[in-house]
Amino acid sequence: MRAEPGEAGREDPFDEGASGLLHQPKAVWATAGASVVAFMGIGLVDPILPSIAKGLDASASQVSLLFTSYFLITAVAMLLTGWVSSRIGGRATLLVGLALVVVFAGLSGTSSSVAELVGFRAGWGLGNALFVSTALAVIVGAAAGGSAAAILLYESALGLGMACGPLLGALLGDASWRYPFFGTAALMAIGFVCITAFLKEQPRPARKTSLLDPIRALGHGGLASAAAAAFFYNYAFFTVLAFTPFVLDMSPYRSGAVFFAWGLLLAVFSVLVAPRLQARFGSLRVLGGSLVLLAADLVVLGYGNHTAAVAGTVVSGAFIGLNNTVFTELALGVSDAPRPVASAGYNFVRWFAAAAAPFLAPKIEEWTNVHVPFLVAAGAAVTGAVVVGVRRTALSHRAEELRPAHATEDGVGVFAN
Repeated sequence: MRAEPGEAGREDPFDEGASGLLHQPKAVWATAGASVVAFMGIGLVDPILPSIAKGLDASASQVSLLFTSYFLITAVAMLLTGWVSSRIGGRATLLVGLALVVVFAGLSGTSSSVAELVGFRAGWGLGNALFVSTALAVIVGAAAGGSAAAILLYESALGLGMACGPLLGALLGDASWRYPFFGTAALMAIGFVCITAFLKEQPRPARKTSLLDPIRALGHGGLASAAAAAFFYNYAFFTVLAFTPFVLDMSPYRSGAVFFAWGLLLAVFSVLVAPRLQARFGSLRVLGGSLVLLAADLVVLGYGNHTAAVAGTVVSGAFIGLNNTVFTELALGVSDAPRPVASAGYNFVRWFAAAAAPFLAPKIEEWTNVHVPFLVAAGAAVTGAVVVGVRRTALSHRAEELRPAHATEDGVGVFAN
């Protein structure tokens, strides 16, 4: 169990998991590799958003629907993933998700209008939801050396994917905005082959999950509070991810480099820094402080000059990495609901904000000016911190006793991430 903040002698969760990180069977590496590509798909379109708008003669608000459709479907699909995987098994769920991504990512590259591309991204979101919500549980079930190493590997895959997605988008998108979509389809097809070859079927849960179980789980005050705070946080997160490329107005290469640096900070602070800060200060203090700092960073990003905007974008990755890790742990452990069920309910709420931010930020700019969307996002981050503070009792029911995410014994992906 987690020691009280600052308690001497507490084992470092990173060191605990690192020893077994590299000694994994092929099935784990195949699933982790496919996870990297799945997470790459989130930020893949960042550097090419202006190019897509130009190529399809679309406005920023129209192109932002690529994120909205993707995450709206992802949110709804969170209610389905547990229901599906508890009936057909983890391996089959992964393969169905991968197959959907291959098909819809490929179709995205053939789009002749924004409406087509938005529709294909929605199908892609369904496939990605099925995959990423199941990947962690499969990795934990197949891993050698304990779940600590398995979950550390999963979080590393998340960070690497978020960092490399914009870079791949820039490299391929410099020639044509269509190529990143075809590239993702090809990589996910390779992942499909690897999982088919190396991953054996995992044991199915004794009890099948109901479609309403995640909604019922939100009746717990702690889980509902974590989901509400994460909703406001995700609005701020995806304002950075989906709206900033239009504000930076850089070439695909330069934009890709900025978001690559952003993703590296996200990965480092999520995997290495967050557990150490939690051990020293406690989960809720780290979360509240990080949300306030993210809000301050968003104000600088919105009101500073171009250099400040670039720096603010990169630095935001650090606060996003911290928030992702702490929110994940709260969602998995603050209630007594089974972790897959708690994860689905939590994600169902928070992904709606990820769908709303890319749509609302350009609209707010059209109604006001380019600065206000970042001010609204900063307000959302502060609201998330207020929810954490006001609901501290409900959230701290087990928050300081939670094992780090790297040490959970079972789990399902809370894609933070």
